Amino acid sequence: MSIIQNKKAFHEYFIEEKYEAGLMLQGWEIKAIREGRVQLKEAYVTSKGSEFFLFGSHISPLTSASTHIIPDPTRTRKLLLNKNEIDKLIGKVQRAGYTIMPLDMHYKGGRVKLEIGLAKGKKEHDKRATEKERESKREAAAAMKKERR
Repeated sequence: MSIIQNKKAFHEYFIEEKYEAGLMLQGWEIKAIREGRVQLKEAYVTSKGSEFFLFGSHISPLTSASTHIIPDPTRTRKLLLNKNEIDKLIGKVQRAGYTIMPLDMHYKGGRVKLEIGLAKGKKEHDKRATEKERESKREAAAAMKKERR
């Protein structure tokens, strides 16, 4: 079940490969995510050494979550990936010039997972072509619907 999607990533980048990563979260963050108070629009993934971290994601704390901690809505969160996946991603980012973008946050087996994508940036003409294609599909669907009546 999807919690939130990063639609901006699909508009700005070509997504080549997708991976599923776990997130190291605190208790108040889980409660806030269950309430839908999370945002991935400005988020990005970077590597430090042989670890990946999620930067810029905003999780708004609940007012009733906890009294003994001071929540940081934009703190850096560690991603949990397999060693082979980490090596593959680091190689592609360093050699081929790819970017790693968060695409989707969802539940799997009662845990919160983050789908990340190996992405290459789109040029302006690519964005226009994608928009034209989407518009033509929309018009075709409308014509088919009208024809059925």
